[in-house]
Amino acid sequence: MPESPRRPESERDRLRRIAILNARLPKKRTIAQGVLRNPAGEVLLCELSYKQEWDLPGGVVDPGESPATCVEREVHEELAIEVTAGRLLAVNWLPPWRGWEDALLYLFDLGTHDTGELDPSRFLRREIAGAHWLTVADAAAHVAPYTARMLELAVDAAHPLYLENSEPRT
Repeated sequence: MPESPRRPESERDRLRRIAILNARLPKKRTIAQGVLRNPAGEVLLCELSYKQEWDLPGGVVDPGESPATCVEREVHEELAIEVTAGRLLAVNWLPPWRGWEDALLYLFDLGTHDTGELDPSRFLRREIAGAHWLTVADAAAHVAPYTARMLELAVDAAHPLYLENSEPRT
């Protein structure tokens, strides 16, 4: 018996099916951070009010927001300076860590900025307790281990890196 022709799916049915899939498919946290350098080549680290480790500027990507837009927004909100997300330095899959579920971290080059651009009186105090310019080597004493490894590998890499837990995938 010949198969009867399928009637075309209505837009309403299509959207309902997608809504069901969106509700069931896993969601992954996305983080966007940036490497801001001063003329001496040091990188900017943020001393955060809500965790022990210092971190690169950036934050969690909002729904519907691109990682590049996120890092620009977060730096403006938290440090009161304008940056442009430049070259992608790395994409880093982070496994669950200290209560956080896994995430994808996008690391961007934010260019070179004069140290005088930072005005601590304009920092978003509920998040930023201070900002410090350090060499990549000195940063390791203040950041989470995965951040230290990612910086060592990605800051001067010739091309964007794909990392898993801040290690090249072999």
